[in-house]
Amino acid sequence: MNIELIARIIGALVIGFLGWRFGFSLSNQAQPPYLHSILVLLGDSVVAFLPYIFAGIGTLVGLLSTPYLTTRPFFWTVRKVRQASLQTLIAALTGLVIGLIIAALLALPLSVLPMPLGEILPFVTAVLFAYFGVLVMVTRERDIFGTLGLQLARQGHKEEKEELVLLDTSVIVDGRIADISQTGFIHGTIVIPRFVLNELQHIADSPDVLRRNRGRRGLDMLNKLQKESQVPIRITEMDSRDAREVDDKLVRLAKELNCPIITNDYNLNRVAELQGVKVLNINELANAVKAAVLPGETITVHIIQEGKELGQGVGYLDDGTMIVVEDGRRFIDQTIEVNVTRVLQTVAGRMIFAQPTARGRA
Repeated sequence: MNIELIARIIGALVIGFLGWRFGFSLSNQAQPPYLHSILVLLGDSVVAFLPYIFAGIGTLVGLLSTPYLTTRPFFWTVRKVRQASLQTLIAALTGLVIGLIIAALLALPLSVLPMPLGEILPFVTAVLFAYFGVLVMVTRERDIFGTLGLQLARQGHKEEKEELVLLDTSVIVDGRIADISQTGFIHGTIVIPRFVLNELQHIADSPDVLRRNRGRRGLDMLNKLQKESQVPIRITEMDSRDAREVDDKLVRLAKELNCPIITNDYNLNRVAELQGVKVLNINELANAVKAAVLPGETITVHIIQEGKELGQGVGYLDDGTMIVVEDGRRFIDQTIEVNVTRVLQTVAGRMIFAQPTARGRA
């Protein structure tokens, strides 16, 4: 049987019994004046059936609402507990205990109130104070632990002590992350969510040849990363059920883990920054580490093709920077000296414009 169906049946029986008990209390015990007047108006025949009326109402309410009060909150709580740090769990448990202690102190004076308030209010008070105790402790956990001077708040969970970074699908397919991880520039643990692996698998199974090759390259790069990386690699099952798109899931997961995302996706870069998530862009890193070339410098370049404009030749530096050489078409397949005239930074990268030197022309 479905677990929700079982929960509905149990809930219907339990809440139906509580409804019957409530109706029985109304019809058989001394009531406050305002309730007694209402019962007199209803008549003895109606009052006699109150236990069954409230039992029916309770059964219906239990049948409809139990999953929203039991199974669904339970599975939601399990997901949150898996994602929460040890510090947060201890704060929540502490708040729960404090809330229940306060509720227990209030239970005795509340229990002497006229029925049915004497039966209902102690339970309601326990639920409310337990909830607010957890809420206050979790919300202000850092301030509270800091005030008490507890070192546990600073130690936290193993994942909090580590520096975590999330990998995007695009940066795995790109492949440069495997080489970067071997250089030691990445600290901490590289975390790859399961939904990113699923997207890679989906791309690798695509009927489109280009997408399929990109997906397979990504899986190969991931295998290389796991074998050769200088930092730990972790596959996580953590997910954001509220988001459907992979980019949205990544941003929400990064916010929960308080860690940056490594990507070369421009759109993800912008969306993440707008939501306050730190982004490490591979393309920006590549541009930052390129050798600085200033106008007036002389460099050596191998001309490999003609440019878009008449007479231009095009070559590349070792780091991939494009050099457009005016009047360089006649030097195709030759290595010449050129003078840098200007440097242009674009979204795609950096371009250098140059002219052949006197030695190059000779």
